[in-house]
Amino acid sequence: MERFGFVGLPNAGKSSLYNALAGGGALAAPYAFATTEPNIGVARVPDDRLGRLAEMSASRKVVPTSVEFADIGGLVEGASQGEGLGNKFLAGIREVDGIVFVLRAFRDSDVPGPTDPLEHLRVVEVELALADLETCEKQVDKLRRTAKGDPSLRPAVTALDRAVGLLGEGTPLYRGDLTPDERADLQPFFLLTDKPVLAVVNLDEEQVEDPDPVLAPVVAELAGAEVIGMCVQLEAEAALLSDVDRREMLEGLGLGEGAWPRFVRAAYHLLGLRTYFTTGEKESRAWTFRAGSSAPECAGRIHTDFQRGFIRAETIGWDVLLEQGSWARAREFGLVRSEGKDYQPVDGDVMEFRFNV
Repeated sequence: MERFGFVGLPNAGKSSLYNALAGGGALAAPYAFATTEPNIGVARVPDDRLGRLAEMSASRKVVPTSVEFADIGGLVEGASQGEGLGNKFLAGIREVDGIVFVLRAFRDSDVPGPTDPLEHLRVVEVELALADLETCEKQVDKLRRTAKGDPSLRPAVTALDRAVGLLGEGTPLYRGDLTPDERADLQPFFLLTDKPVLAVVNLDEEQVEDPDPVLAPVVAELAGAEVIGMCVQLEAEAALLSDVDRREMLEGLGLGEGAWPRFVRAAYHLLGLRTYFTTGEKESRAWTFRAGSSAPECAGRIHTDFQRGFIRAETIGWDVLLEQGSWARAREFGLVRSEGKDYQPVDGDVMEFRFNV
């Protein structure tokens, strides 16, 4: 299962965000390094489409898709040189597929640390860039010598040289203008700043009422990356309630469904993940696949036999199926397509697979 990791300074709200997603379990304390080992959790991905399909099919069971997340210990200035949790912290980041920066904006005199989210962003980006710079400098020297006898390594040397230039200027690679080929050549080195990113700005309750002035500088700084504002503590408290009580609490505060469903969906898409559905009386289920996957690969998410013996995928858009009210009616009007091995499913497809093994 793909995983995203929370990265930020101590007391930024990473453990509270974990609790908002997992419904509790992580120690959230107002001192540095309360988390020394990564907490790993699984969050279901909210998707109204699944519930509507289940209602249409009168399904006895409903199974949402999910994504893993890791609460990594707090990063401090000098982490790339071993300060704080040092290499232990950086190793935790290497193991995730995407990074969520947790940036503090909330004001609380009992919780030490800066309250400027741009200051938080500056520290974490500099430390990650410095760690990557050290990695790239070591690797490029080795590869340059080896490439003299193996020309196939020259593109990787060029990509590393480009990375060293960017990182030496303090530019994380996700901000750099690397080509797709250069990024592919850098993948074997598991660089920290070559991962997709989004940011959560942790607000206090007063800031939630008008978040734009707080979020705008971060949006401008992280041009192209999604920035989500939420009061993490409030979301964590709401997560401990039943679904009904949670909705009542958030609606009473004027927050609608709350920010965490939007955050989970954003993180899910950040990792290049998409959803297709299967639906019937027995079960309606959401299935995760990577954008660009083929129909047989999507079938393999259910069972390897489905992929090995794939014949075709009976396919219809979720909204079209709901409009018709049943598979039978959709087939009657010729709205169900028969897709072969070359078809690349899109987010929201509803599929039934035909296979033979």
